[in-house]
Amino acid sequence: MSIKEQFAVYKQQIKWFWRIFFIGAGVVMLFIILLSLGVFGKLPSFEELENPRSNLSTQIISSDGELLGRFYRENRTNATFKELPTHLIDALVSTEDRRYYEHSGIDAKSVMRVIFKTLILQQSESGGGSTLTQQLAKNLYGRPTVSNKFELAVTKLKEWVTASKLERRYTKEEIIVMYLNTIPYIYDASGIKTASKTFFNKSVSDLTVEEAAVLVGMVQNPAFYNPVRFPERTLERRNIVLHEMHEAGKLSDKDYEATKAKPLVLDFKRQDHKSGNGTYFREYLRQWLADWVKENEKPDGTKWDIYKDGLKVYTTIDSRMQSYAEAASSQWLTKLQKQFDGHWKGNKYEPWAYPYSGRTNPELIEKSIKQTERYRKMKKAGASEDEITKAFNTPDTMTVFSWYKEGYDLDTVMTPYDSIKYVKKILHPGFMAMDPHTGEIKAWVGGVDMRYFQLDHVKPAQGRQVGSTFKPFVYTAAIADKGFSPCYQIPNLPVTFEKGKKWSLISDWTPKNSDGSYGGMLTLSQGLGKSVNTVTAYLLREVGIQPVIDLAHDMGIESEIPFQPSICLGTPEVTVYEMTAAYSAYANKGVAVRPVFVTRIEDKNGNIIAEFPAKRVEVMREEIAAVMVDMMQYVVDYGTGQRLRRPEYGGITSQVAGKTGTTQENTDGWFMGMVPQLVCGVWVGADDPVVHFRSTSLGQGANMALPIYGFFMKRVYADKTLGIDPAAKFPLFEGTPTIELDCGKYIDMQNDDYQDLMEGYN
Repeated sequence: MSIKEQFAVYKQQIKWFWRIFFIGAGVVMLFIILLSLGVFGKLPSFEELENPRSNLSTQIISSDGELLGRFYRENRTNATFKELPTHLIDALVSTEDRRYYEHSGIDAKSVMRVIFKTLILQQSESGGGSTLTQQLAKNLYGRPTVSNKFELAVTKLKEWVTASKLERRYTKEEIIVMYLNTIPYIYDASGIKTASKTFFNKSVSDLTVEEAAVLVGMVQNPAFYNPVRFPERTLERRNIVLHEMHEAGKLSDKDYEATKAKPLVLDFKRQDHKSGNGTYFREYLRQWLADWVKENEKPDGTKWDIYKDGLKVYTTIDSRMQSYAEAASSQWLTKLQKQFDGHWKGNKYEPWAYPYSGRTNPELIEKSIKQTERYRKMKKAGASEDEITKAFNTPDTMTVFSWYKEGYDLDTVMTPYDSIKYVKKILHPGFMAMDPHTGEIKAWVGGVDMRYFQLDHVKPAQGRQVGSTFKPFVYTAAIADKGFSPCYQIPNLPVTFEKGKKWSLISDWTPKNSDGSYGGMLTLSQGLGKSVNTVTAYLLREVGIQPVIDLAHDMGIESEIPFQPSICLGTPEVTVYEMTAAYSAYANKGVAVRPVFVTRIEDKNGNIIAEFPAKRVEVMREEIAAVMVDMMQYVVDYGTGQRLRRPEYGGITSQVAGKTGTTQENTDGWFMGMVPQLVCGVWVGADDPVVHFRSTSLGQGANMALPIYGFFMKRVYADKTLGIDPAAKFPLFEGTPTIELDCGKYIDMQNDDYQDLMEGYN
């Protein structure tokens, strides 16, 4: 072939090359245009690019600025660029997209490497071609499941288009922030801020170089590089990230070698609904918020979503007091559970089958079995009763709650039948602390462990009998109506309420003293301090039932109080929440403050959308409140609450007013405690009322509930940052007194009145 002919062939080949090139480029351009138009599936709109969808968790913030928890579908809280340490950004860019600052969303060099090495030469280890911006597009708008390479290519090209649009809409810094905020980690952690809290229990701004490298290393495959389950694998991946930082010039030789040599150290705290502090409070708050959003709309008329709108809920809970309350509850119930288990050990009866007077339920376990998920599933599957009974009596491995085990998780082998009996014997606390002047709830302990027991004992659907903690309401009504002094003496003799309409009785009723002793005269202070039933019964006869009911409701008791004289012994079923609220009136000069647990709610941008001021109701004269506080100090100093002064129960030496409560057959133990700056309510018992101590020495409120209050206050006083002063005194009534508190003077006054009466008679 001549040179001329060869030239003609080459010329023809060049023409075909350019034809194919331009046709190919045109096809690609047309394909991209069609992609942009949504022919192959919807792309993010301009509005969506301006406001990318990202579910933000609602944050629950304590009064001292700590994060108590979150409500979420994706556990995400966005970080700002200022919060991101430089070494975190360096680690991310060095590892995931070395030329990040040089491209506009698509890295041509990486794309060519993928085409020639990965696709043509089949070198899978050559790496991917996705930029950080492309990965952000995938995180924000998802990647659908593909069934073939064409669909994969379409998906990749759509991500290219979206990445290019993102680069035009946002700065490089904004894209990095958005990317880090959308990384899907594990253990319900979404985004760098939540991951930092989950794996290292610290703010993202406080991450060290090695910690930042761990979180960046996990990006490739969070489950595979799980530092909790696979520490060695994660350590190796972390060091690869450090190597990339060194290669990129972000770590010096010295810093690289020193950091690489450090061990993997975690402070793992899973951020879920059932762990951490204040779990029962958080669950109550979640339900309250769910109701609140139904009644309160956004400015545009749509409904708030507590799981994705990024609300900030500022609560009154103090994280320090909450920790102290939970620690005090655990400290005492660990010991009390041992007392309970030892008390029943060797007895031929189980607690629920013991022959109490009308307080027994021998079929409790069988009824409980039928309420279990295991029973319902087997029944639905057609299993016979014999098969179900056999299954419930077959040993199995399980994890149960135990007061005696660190972390409260006991791995054991027992039958499902025995596990139900075991659970029924667990004792539970209910504790609430409240500022009586502001109404702010400072601590809320609803139970032992939300993972195992969901019933909240602070504000359940139905309360428990309150025993003698109800007696102050009777005393208050009587003193307000009759003007009795705490020094007023009453004979310690049985009081009978006759049958008929007046007392709503079908037969006569005579309440008895718990110790069975009678005789002599008792002052009102002695009657309340020693919790003598005859004295309270006498006062109820004097003032009547309805005034006591009305007063209790005014003070904050919302539960129904039956029109029965037995209320003087504490038969009404009331919650810890209500009792604590009611007692606030005594510490607040006769003004009851309704409890507040949320001060304000903000949207994700910090705009206040709701505030919740406290409501105050004057329910008694200031002098009456001062008299009752004085009498309840007698309870602690000389009466049933004396053990609060002992070191083994807290050793509290400050001014304290309080009242113990013990219900029939020692079912419920109560203690209400007040200092000038704080009111607390404590309840202890089993979930089922038929499970309790057989002796009052163990089952009384002074043994079951009072120690929790003592241990709590000891911790509170020790923490000077709380401002709860152990030297604080209850305020004295500054007006003109009408009730004499000095019993010496009161007796002299009575003698003078008697002398005047006799002289007038003569």
